Amino acid sequence: MRAADLAEYPFQPRYIPISGQRMAYVDEGSGPVVVMVHGNPSWSYLYRNLINALRDRYRCIAPDHIGCGFSAKPHDYPYRLENHISNLEQLLDSLAVKRCVLVVHDWGGAIGLGWAGRHPERVAGVVVLNTAAFPSNRLPFRIALCRWPLLGPLLVRGLNGFARAATFMAVNRRMPGKVARGFLAPYDSWASRIAIQRFVQDIPMDKDHPSWPTLLAVEDSLPHLHHCPFLLCWGGQDFCFNDTFYQEWCRRIPRVEAHYFADAGHYVLEDALPAILPLLNSFLHRVTGGAPDGL
Repeated sequence: MRAADLAEYPFQPRYIPISGQRMAYVDEGSGPVVVMVHGNPSWSYLYRNLINALRDRYRCIAPDHIGCGFSAKPHDYPYRLENHISNLEQLLDSLAVKRCVLVVHDWGGAIGLGWAGRHPERVAGVVVLNTAAFPSNRLPFRIALCRWPLLGPLLVRGLNGFARAATFMAVNRRMPGKVARGFLAPYDSWASRIAIQRFVQDIPMDKDHPSWPTLLAVEDSLPHLHHCPFLLCWGGQDFCFNDTFYQEWCRRIPRVEAHYFADAGHYVLEDALPAILPLLNSFLHRVTGGAPDGL
């Protein structure tokens, strides 16, 4: 990655061996732990502004999934939901994270809440940003195209049509060029886009998909988190995670603190950060209670 493309990402990545691969993560600040889990086709860069805003009071941990960001991008790796959950589990165990607030977006919802459902006693609160952690029969055509044989790899890996398209389709306000370059920096070749393709292929739409049982297990574990405070910050212009998902979260988590940003897109942190930050600060202060390191 070119340093010029990372002007908005002033963090030194750290590395840890996970499942035989080198996994990168950001670990900034000290205090109560906030774990930020990204989706596809982003990376820990998605959370750069949150990390900058919080690291003077909180320990901010943001991993790059295997295949993403600064992490290794192997071609012979089983990029499945179960693997990503296990990787997050190994990372947080290695970092001795006993309790945390979880922030999840896109695929980070199924991954992060998959971990949380297995360890509810370690979760102090959850911040949900345009994501799902339960099955859906809705798959936008433009994403379905990226799953087609031959055409999918050409679009996603050859033309970079998934990650590049996200820099204008996932926002409702024009993304500055330097920010777009940051989102795209890790995905500059056919080889480096392997995980983007695999994430798209791993969307489980029916019971015959290998990740279907894992996603059902994530869904089944959500009631284990009903003791946790939930903050829902939702971009209303998301073509993928639309209002149906927002309403489903409100139904599944009756006590959720829900905020709907009608003019924000899928990358809700890019479009609505000034409005979200005060809500997040208030939520974190409330759920951590000024706790010492590790909550």
